[in-house]
Amino acid sequence: MLLYERFLGRPFAGHRDSVSELIGDNLESVIEDVLSKAGVSYRKTRRAERIPGFDQAPDFIIPSEFNPKAIIEAKITEDDGTARDKVTRIQHLGELSLAGQPSDQPKYEVIACIAGRGFGVRREDMRKMLIATRGKVFTLKNINRLVDHSGIHAFRTK
Repeated sequence: MLLYERFLGRPFAGHRDSVSELIGDNLESVIEDVLSKAGVSYRKTRRAERIPGFDQAPDFIIPSEFNPKAIIEAKITEDDGTARDKVTRIQHLGELSLAGQPSDQPKYEVIACIAGRGFGVRREDMRKMLIATRGKVFTLKNINRLVDHSGIHAFRTK
């Protein structure tokens, strides 16, 4: 793929960038399905949307942006650069959740839902993500445990 990108140049990268959001929507659809089946109220944000209290809106806010108790960042990536960027984003959200709070009482729980080989390339980045989320990292294999094994279970109605 890398050689093909080099051969075609920016047009190939432009195409890849344009379909990456569609690929990411697949993971977000799975998350929506898991939350809906559990009867969890959530707010899914749109791209480049502004949410008070966040410099960049997370993908999901539970139960709402007015009372965030859990936030979910979702990402499918096949390269380590994109994965590294998402890890940095998740670390920042973890810092925001602790701003002005005791270290054992964050404002909200930060949860990562990830897929793709990009996250498996750099073990140090995975370690950082696990620390920032306090172990709340889910993949497509275990995403069915998202509600039961996070603070989201408090919002389950089904």
